[in-house]
Amino acid sequence: MKTAKTIYAQDPKKIEKELGEFLNKKFGGNVRIISPLVQPQKDAVSGKPPGKGKKGLINFTIKPAELIAYLDQYVVRQNKAKSVLATKICTHFNRIRHEETREDKGNKITGNIKANILMLGPTGIGKTYLIKLIAQKIGVPFVKADATKFSETGYVGGDVEDLIRDLVKEADDDIELAECGIVYVDEIDKIAASPNVIGAQVSRTGVQRALLKPMEETEVDLKVPHDPVSMMQELEIFQRTGKRSARRVNTANILFILSGAFTGLTDLVRQRLTSQAIGFNSQLNRAGSDMDLLKQTRADDLVKFGFESEFIGRVPVRCILDPLEETDLYTILKMPNNPVILSKRLDFAAYGIDIAFEDEALKLLAHQAFKENTGARGLVSVVEDALLPFEETLPSRDITHFVVTRKVISDPAAMLEDLLADQPVHDWQARHKKVRQKEIEYITCHIKENAKSLSATYGLTLSQTRCDLAARYFCTHVMEIDDAIKQIKKCHDAVKEIELEISKSAGLNIIFDEDAIDFLMVQFIDHGVSSEDILSKFYHSYYDGLNLIKEKTGNNRFFLSKTDLMDSEAFLNDLIRKEIK
Repeated sequence: MKTAKTIYAQDPKKIEKELGEFLNKKFGGNVRIISPLVQPQKDAVSGKPPGKGKKGLINFTIKPAELIAYLDQYVVRQNKAKSVLATKICTHFNRIRHEETREDKGNKITGNIKANILMLGPTGIGKTYLIKLIAQKIGVPFVKADATKFSETGYVGGDVEDLIRDLVKEADDDIELAECGIVYVDEIDKIAASPNVIGAQVSRTGVQRALLKPMEETEVDLKVPHDPVSMMQELEIFQRTGKRSARRVNTANILFILSGAFTGLTDLVRQRLTSQAIGFNSQLNRAGSDMDLLKQTRADDLVKFGFESEFIGRVPVRCILDPLEETDLYTILKMPNNPVILSKRLDFAAYGIDIAFEDEALKLLAHQAFKENTGARGLVSVVEDALLPFEETLPSRDITHFVVTRKVISDPAAMLEDLLADQPVHDWQARHKKVRQKEIEYITCHIKENAKSLSATYGLTLSQTRCDLAARYFCTHVMEIDDAIKQIKKCHDAVKEIELEISKSAGLNIIFDEDAIDFLMVQFIDHGVSSEDILSKFYHSYYDGLNLIKEKTGNNRFFLSKTDLMDSEAFLNDLIRKEIK
């Protein structure tokens, strides 16, 4: 039997009345609601709104190894973390897919154990970046929040439930899709109840308790009580559909990932390990590094740190991330998809300046960032500081190419003066060309190393020519490697469309060999040739000859190689001679 409160929440007339009273108090009767007459189709609570729902997840087939290969293109080191995250997240969504597609859906295991994940590691090592990459790859709704905001505004469940409502917004109001999303809560260590602080304990433990139900399974009502926006949305749905809506989100399949730096946790682990070693026949454990200690974290250490045991029980998977060394920071800067260098290239490209980085300059930037001891975040600061004078001055001058050398970073004033001189000491144009060529060679090798996964993703065989093409396109346009491969794929598809167009309009079955396709793709990328240009060339140089052979021999299928495209006259003469004979 429904309570009065439930009926009140679902009755559109009550909602309209409450909203009208709110507007009357707010605007003094100057604003009124005019509702069109809507004949409800059914006197029943509406179900979930139509949408794509879990259809995309039904086709989810990503394996852990595939996701790890994808992450390797963006994230340096962290092999263990990538392994744990990729495995558990892929298993989570493949399990959802399995449950949705199996015939005996009614036979379910009692109790729902979710592999919620707790990530531990110092700041600036890419915890958030990792989760964003994974959510982007698997294509599920993703929301991020800092745990500290809950303690600021109070711990009464509504704040935590806002995360679920945000997930629905990210899913374009598709509730079924939102029910398979990812909620990422950063700085979770900030809601631990510190044993040395009095006053903040209730708020912090309250946030932990508010997270318990969503992390396991609960129903979250999308309507926020006494919120005018929610009431207006519900009224709008009723006016549009004629149905009374009770929209709720079930969190059973929503994956929660928590992360934090957990400063001070290693002291508790060290204390535990030391106390275990006390005794006549025991050896005192030597204190290891903080990372070694962090990897030995147990549930009771987290409870001593300030988390309730029920809360720790909701995150059964723990993932430890390694700190970044100086060589790791250099590797990050060298990675084609790293946002630090790509962002800087985009900044200068906005002024028509093509910027390139020498290896020695990247090493110096990595060294300076490592000294800041803020992980990968330090890279952004040192790059900005080093290039700010050039970003300020060069856009006002007639300069289109700029090379970041080691001396540009160590002595920016002298290098800026040389750049602006009428007769500079350095040949900046030649130096830029040399650096760019080295970069193209490096990117080509990178694409070849990842050719298997890239080919599988985009359905395109990556020959040497195509790897070179993608590398050149990447280096002359500010984009990620995947976007460069997409452009090459687009050119490949354009060639296949040319084959189809010739078949439709000329009645000739033309098949380009792989080397011919590569040749035409080069024309697209390097010379700006269009499909219309290639079709025009075909009709001018090949149509008459091939049509003659078709009339004389009845042969309507012709294979063209790169050599044939480069010398149409020799190709046709040779073909006519063979076919007529």
